[in-house]
Parts: sequence; C-alpha cells; structure tokens
Amino acid sequence: MSTEETPFFKRRAVIVTAVVVVVLAVTIVTDLPEHASLASQAAGDKAVVQEVNADVGPCAYAANESFTIYGDLKAHSLSQGDISRVPGLLRDDQTACSFTSDSIYELTSDIDIPGSASGKPLGEMLGTVTLWATSDALSAIESIQQLSIHPGTKPVLQQLQSDERLLASDRAEAQSQLQAADKVLGTKLPGLNLPALPDPATSQGS
Repeated sequence: MSTEETPFFKRRAVIVTAVVVVVLAVTIVTDLPEHASLASQAAGDKAVVQEVNADVGPCAYAANESFTIYGDLKAHSLSQGDISRVPGLLRDDQTACSFTSDSIYELTSDIDIPGSASGKPLGEMLGTVTLWATSDALSAIESIQQLSIHPGTKPVLQQLQSDERLLASDRAEAQSQLQAADKVLGTKLPGLNLPALPDPATSQGS
C-alpha cells in the first residue's frame, strides 16, 4: 500500500477552510435586507434545498454505493465478475464527490442563497453539505478503495471509522441548520437527501 502523503488539496483542514470562505461569502449576502412575505421566502428557500439535493445527489449515491460494495466485499458475496468491476465503480464514486464533478462545482458555486432571515442557516447548511460531500464522503470512498485492495489494513480501517463519524456528525449538523431555517419561516422545508451511512458505534466494525 502506498504511504505517500495525502495531497494538500485533499486534506480536511484545507477543505474546511475553503468551505468556511464559502459560508462567509454567503453570510455577507444574507445580511443584505430583503423584504418579502414568508410565503415567498419559503418558496425561495424550498428551491434552494431542492437544488442542494440535486447537486449533492450524485455524491450521496456514490457514497452509499461505495459502502454497499465494501459490505459485499467483507461478506465475500460478490462474484468474480462483480469483483472485477469494483475498481471502476469506486473510481467513479470518488469522482462524483470530488471538485472535478460538475454537480459538486454547481453545489459550491451556482446556488444563490436568499437574502432573508432564513438565508443565514441555509447558507450554513450549504457549507456543511459541501463538507459532507467533498471531505467526509470523498475520504470514506478513498479509504474503501484502499481496503478493497489491501483488506484489514489497520491505519486505513481507523481512517474509515473516522470518516464514518464525520459523515454522521456533519449530516446531523446540516439537518439541524435546515431545521433552524424551518423555525424562522414557521414551516417545514424539504428534507436533505443525505444517506445515513454506517456509524462505527453501531456497526460490526469496518
């Protein structure tokens, strides 16, 4: 297994910093005064959540697929034909959660957060979802890629456990931020389509 240092642009600290910059930019926009009815604000916010779900959807699917593949590999339930397809599938899953993906690009650059009171928690939610995809999910998929080649490698297993914890905590944080927007509006916006991926506290171990 390669022991090369993780490229700087894949390190969580770098990604977190980039996401914070995005959130600060969004916060500046949402601080601008906007006078609109709650109904129109709710409609605009609903459109934002729908767009977030659409943009993060390919990565969410990819992350879920990667964990499914990993579970099948551990259970030795794949045929030789299926096993031969694993590297390509995981490579596609990795791409879906990286900044080279068109959907991730749209998630990070093409969503306009309304300048309303509910816009601030929505902007924070967008930042957390971005972190979930481009840091947590991407790292988990890369860990699974390594484990598919070198099963049982302890440092990689530990990394995957860390990835799982972050996936769970950032998913919960994004949902909490969405609920904060709900509270401002006095209504319920669409839910986030982020899968509940395996958590090491409840799984049989990675």
